[in-house]
Amino acid sequence: MIPLPTLRQLQFFLALVRRQSFSKAASDCLVSQSTLSSAIKELEAGLGRLLVDRSTRHFSLTPAGKDVAERAAAILALTEDLARSVSARKPLEGPLHLGVIPTIAPFLLPEATPGLSRKFPKLELYLREDLTAALAERLADGSLDAALLAFPYDLPGLDWIEIGEDPFLLAAPAGSPLTERKAVRTADLKEARLLLLEDGHCMRDHALEACRLRADDVAGSFGATSLFTLTQMVRAGIGATLLPKMAVDAGLAANAGLSVAPLAAPAPARMIGLAWRKGSGRREDCALLADYFRGALAKQSDRAKTRRRQSAKA
Repeated sequence: MIPLPTLRQLQFFLALVRRQSFSKAASDCLVSQSTLSSAIKELEAGLGRLLVDRSTRHFSLTPAGKDVAERAAAILALTEDLARSVSARKPLEGPLHLGVIPTIAPFLLPEATPGLSRKFPKLELYLREDLTAALAERLADGSLDAALLAFPYDLPGLDWIEIGEDPFLLAAPAGSPLTERKAVRTADLKEARLLLLEDGHCMRDHALEACRLRADDVAGSFGATSLFTLTQMVRAGIGATLLPKMAVDAGLAANAGLSVAPLAAPAPARMIGLAWRKGSGRREDCALLADYFRGALAKQSDRAKTRRRQSAKA
């Protein structure tokens, strides 16, 4: 009989592949480095092949290691799906690993998470912030259960549910003629020195597509890694930018001393949604979670409207 690798060994190996470090992988798996290293050696011994190339200073897999990594991800995902499908747990009880992109996390989570623990007291929520591509990979390999993302985005093998539209607004230095207009047209954006997030952030692609802009219409000499950096560069007078409404409602533009203006109808927007792996048994969890986040987003918008009315009266 062929000796089979254990699921624990495969989990440790995939953590090592993902982190490319024995110490970091051990930390993720909540075990000592020696325990993880021993499990990897046992896996190699059982398969009769070296999986990790230990002849170089940098982390590297052998050809067999690459093959095992690809197959192990599928095996663990199916095993996890099997365990969840027969579990008697109620929705949103126990651990749930949730990924969130950086253009959503700091604006929605502070609003939503305090009430989430009260509404679902048995939920153990683990959060991870990362770019969309990285979160999609973690969803596919089973290390994440769900992810708050912005759409459109191609997600093979994943399902998602809408939470709500998040329109783009123009943000410029206080007193800018652009923000004094009732609505800013696409042609106006082409005349502005428009600053956007660097390549790799899906919001850059969403903003360009939604506003029917080309890459040439954006200032190519600067690409920010966060919306916070963007607002500070705009504050310094380097240009203008596009911000999602949820960030403006959370006070990002006001805290940077920027003025904002809506874009001409039809208002360009991104769609916020919650994604999960097909067949994972998480559909009911994600439907409840999406409904909760939908309410939190609406409450944030209502509070922002109230603040604007009070400011206009003052």
